[in-house]
Amino acid sequence: MKSKHFYLFAASTTVTFGLIATPVLDAYGASSDATAPDRSVSKQELKAQKNADRKARHAKKNAELGQLEKNGYNPAGNQANYPQNLQKAQQKAAGQKPTNAPAAAP
Repeated sequence: MKSKHFYLFAASTTVTFGLIATPVLDAYGASSDATAPDRSVSKQELKAQKNADRKARHAKKNAELGQLEKNGYNPAGNQANYPQNLQKAQQKAAGQKPTNAPAAAP
C-alpha cells in the first residue's frame, strides 16, 4: 500500500515539476542562444553566468511552487484528485475563481 502512495507521489511530482520547468527551460533555451559564448569571455565569467542562470531558474521554480502551495496545492498530500487539485491551485494563483469541472481526460 505504501509503495502505491509512493508511486503516485513520484508521478505527480514529476508531472508538477514538468509543468513548472517547461516554460522556464524554453525561456532559458531562447536566452542561451542570444548569449552565445564570446571568445573574449573568460571561463570563470562564463561559469559565473551559468551559475547565476541556474540559480535564477531554481528561484523561479521554487517561487511558482510556493505560490501553488499558498493556493492550496500540496505535492506531498493525498493525490487521489491530483489533476484537479493542481488546476484549482493554478486558477487561484492566476486570480480566477476555481471551477469544479472534472479534468480533461488525456
